[in-house]
Amino acid sequence: MSRLASRAQEFLTFHAVEVFKEAQALQAAGRDIVSLGIGEPDFTAPAQVVEALDRAARAGLSGYSAPAGLAGLREAIAQFYATEFGAKIDPARVIVTAGASGALSLACAAMVDTGAEVLMPDPSYPANSNFILAAGGRPRLIPSAAEKRFQLSAQDVRDHWTPATRGVLVASPSNPTGTSIARDELAALLHAVRERQGFAIVDEIYLGLSYENEARSALTLDDDIIVINSFSKYFHMTGWRLGWMIVPERLAGPIEKMAASLAICAPTLAQHAALACFAPDTLKIYEHRREAFKQRRDYLLPEFERLGLHVPVKPDGAFYIYADIAAMGVDSSAFAHRLLHDAGVAAVPGLDFGPAHGHHTMRFSYATGLDRLQEAVRRIGTVL
Repeated sequence: MSRLASRAQEFLTFHAVEVFKEAQALQAAGRDIVSLGIGEPDFTAPAQVVEALDRAARAGLSGYSAPAGLAGLREAIAQFYATEFGAKIDPARVIVTAGASGALSLACAAMVDTGAEVLMPDPSYPANSNFILAAGGRPRLIPSAAEKRFQLSAQDVRDHWTPATRGVLVASPSNPTGTSIARDELAALLHAVRERQGFAIVDEIYLGLSYENEARSALTLDDDIIVINSFSKYFHMTGWRLGWMIVPERLAGPIEKMAASLAICAPTLAQHAALACFAPDTLKIYEHRREAFKQRRDYLLPEFERLGLHVPVKPDGAFYIYADIAAMGVDSSAFAHRLLHDAGVAAVPGLDFGPAHGHHTMRFSYATGLDRLQEAVRRIGTVL
C-alpha cells in the first residue's frame, strides 16, 4: 500500500477515542472509571424489541430487505413522525439505513459536489464534517456563540454563503451542546437556505430526547429538506446499526439506488425487531426513560455550577452538557487528562467539536445512571 489517499488524511481525529482508550487501559489495570464521555445510553433495547428479534431470527427472516427498508417499518416511522413530531409524510420518502451514519453518508453523497462548501455551526459533531469530506466537499465551521445557543442562524447563512456554498448541515438538539434551534430561528434559517437554492440536512437524532418544549420536526417548517434520525439514542439500539432518512419525493428514487449499491440494505433482523419499538407499551418504556435522562440533567446542572463548571446555555435535549472551563486555567485536553487520571472520570475535550470554543469547553454525557453521576460529581469535587 503506497500511500493514504489525501481525502482520508483530511479526516478529523477524535480526542474522545484517545480518552476512551486511556480509560480502558486504566480499567484493565483495576481502576474504576466513571464514564461521562461516550454518547451511548446505558439503557438497552426493551425486552419487546429483543423478543421481536428472536422471533424474526427463528422464522428465518434474515435475508436482504428492499434497499429502502421493510415496507412495514417505513410506514411505522412515517406514523411516528406524524404522531410524535407533527410531520405528515409519505412512507415512500423514508429510507431505512445502517444507522444515522449510513443516512448521513447517503445524504452527503447525493447532495455534496466535489469542492462544495457546507456550512455548519462550531461546535458540531466531528463525524458530520467527515461525511462531507468523504463526499468530496468542504465543511465550513461558523463560530456560534452562547447567545445563538451554539447553533447556526439565518444571519450566519446570509453572512457566510459564498459562490462555493451549496447547503447547510445542522443538528437540533445538538451534539455536543444539547441545545435545540428555536422554532422561529430554524424557520428563518431554512428560508435563507431556500432563497439561495441550497440544500438543508437536519440531524434529528436526539429529537425524541427533548425536555422543555413539544418536539417538532423541521419538516413541519419546510418539506423540501433531508432529515436524519436513528434507533440508537431515543430507542437505545446503538449496536443494532439502524437509522433512517426522510427525503423529498424527487430524491427517494436516486437515493434508494445509491443505497442498493453502497450497502444493499440495512440489517434486516434489526429492522424486524425495530417494528416493536412503535408498539404502545414499548413507547411507554421509552418515555419513562426520557424522563430519567431529564432527571439526570436536572441533577447535574446545579452541581456543575457549584463545582465551577459553567454551563453557558441550558441543554434542552440529548444527553450532553457543554461546559465552559475557562476558569480552570488549563485547556480542555489537559483538563480531560486531569479528570481521567486524578478523579477517575472520563469526559471529552471540546476540541473535538471545533476550534472556536474547543480549548475552554468540555462535553459531559449523562447517558449513565444517576448513582454514577453522583459519584462523578464527588470525584470531580476532590480535584478542583
